[in-house]
Amino acid sequence: MTAPTPAATEILVVDDSAVVRKVARRILEGLGFAVREAADGAQALEACRAALPRGVLLDRNMPVLDGIGFLHAARAEFGDRPLVVMCTTEAASERILEGLEAGADEYVMKPFDEEILRDKLVQVGLLPA
Repeated sequence: MTAPTPAATEILVVDDSAVVRKVARRILEGLGFAVREAADGAQALEACRAALPRGVLLDRNMPVLDGIGFLHAARAEFGDRPLVVMCTTEAASERILEGLEAGADEYVMKPFDEEILRDKLVQVGLLPA
């Protein structure tokens, strides 16, 4: 299967918390991104198959399919696209390393604000420096 062409400025926000998705949407739209949402990793995979976003802001802990499961499936299906920033409340270095080894491009701790998220998006190349 050929991977869809990524949308130039679209980010998929994946989190089981509607509040986190709303906050992330507000920040990302303020930074000029188009935003789609998914409540778990399975919905996120379907959204990527429909139209591969340029980036994904991915929660680690979700029902149905968690962030690590999404990363394994997405990297197997789409390769190194989309760029993924994994977000979590877990600060343990082994948990961060697990996310990066599964294919996350960067990691951000919750709660995050606009400045922190903007810096992570610059680091992965989704925003200019």
